Amino acid sequence: MAKTVVHEALNSLVKDLRLTHGDNLASVVLYGSAAAGDHVELRSDYNLLITLHRITPEDLRLAQAPMREWRRLGHPIPVYFTAEELSDAADVFPIEFHQMANARTVLYGQDPFEFVHLSDINLRHQTEYELRSKLIQLRRLYIPASISSEKLCDLMSDSLASFASLFRAVLILHGDPAPVSKPDTVRATVKQFGLDAEPFEKIFAFRTRDFVPPSEKDANDIFAAYMEQIDRVIQAVDEFDQGKI
Repeated sequence: MAKTVVHEALNSLVKDLRLTHGDNLASVVLYGSAAAGDHVELRSDYNLLITLHRITPEDLRLAQAPMREWRRLGHPIPVYFTAEELSDAADVFPIEFHQMANARTVLYGQDPFEFVHLSDINLRHQTEYELRSKLIQLRRLYIPASISSEKLCDLMSDSLASFASLFRAVLILHGDPAPVSKPDTVRATVKQFGLDAEPFEKIFAFRTRDFVPPSEKDANDIFAAYMEQIDRVIQAVDEFDQGKI
């Protein structure tokens, strides 16, 4: 039922966008977990990239009406680019563009990544920056969550989705194929860097409600092991030879 509601909402949004933007609308693309097939209902976002031929404040203001129902359903506001900007910004947002390019479904128009050249020149710097930033945030959020097994499980589940996306960039930096799904990406990273797979597998089980830590102490122990593995990935990225990228 949930998938049907979202598909109807997507179809309705695309229809409204076509009416709103007319010939200015170049494409509508679904990307991320939903496009990759590892979307978790009620936990993962439906991310959209909207490409226009031109973007003015008036064009964005017109988008308010089509977005009203989409936002009411709890989905994030889409990312807006022009086709020219996608090409120009490929070296500035390497992680995001790799994510979009590797897991996308074109809902309307021409595939905007068909002629975009993905640049990895800034990939190592952005990857380390994002990993360290998310680790710092994870430590902050752990403080209030540490006294509740449920809150701690939610924190680990939500954060692993973000780290898994960054692990794709880590694999690309290492010259390895980057899987599309988050579990496959994490498992490939675990294998490549000799990490402990157990905390990751338990967290994926949280996300599908197949496993719940029996006690608050168990949840905290899993978190400690999880944070240690994240730190090992960051250290590996820090040691990458930039000259080889």
